[in-house]
Amino acid sequence: MSDKTINEYQQVIQRCKDVFAKKTRDYGTAWRILRLPSITDQIFIKAQRIRSIQEKGTQKVADDITGEFVGIINYCLMALIQMELPADAPMEIPYEELEKYYDQEVTKTLDLQINKNHDYGEAWRDMRVSSMTDIILMKLYRTKQIEDNQGVTLISEGVDANYRDMINYSVFCLIKLWL
Repeated sequence: MSDKTINEYQQVIQRCKDVFAKKTRDYGTAWRILRLPSITDQIFIKAQRIRSIQEKGTQKVADDITGEFVGIINYCLMALIQMELPADAPMEIPYEELEKYYDQEVTKTLDLQINKNHDYGEAWRDMRVSSMTDIILMKLYRTKQIEDNQGVTLISEGVDANYRDMINYSVFCLIKLWL
């Protein structure tokens, strides 16, 4: 992965983290009540809205699709954090403690992407945002199926790998749309 891509990736994540921090200060960690399938459904709603806007070419709600990609990234990170927290973790977690989990999951996800870019190069740079949106939706359908199977897979990666892929594709979309 080029230094340019790593820098752009980190810029996008910083913007997402700023939103996450502000929303955590506004709402606390109310999202902790959500089970993983509910978080997956929240991500699905955002991805479906992006696709709908892309297909229609217009929208009636002012929020642009970049905000939806930020939401996908942050909800995926919430899901990964939920998976890491011990069963007896409190509902409310101070942002300062939560930030460590956020950064830890971002680091794991970026490391995954660095390894994938070694094999694939920067193929994503030649992809359309609409294609990456479709891939995110495919990953969501896979995640939903794995959740419906109580996490049991025969050969496939688990939901965590799908959340990480959705983060990475969303980051790439935002690089294309913002930078």
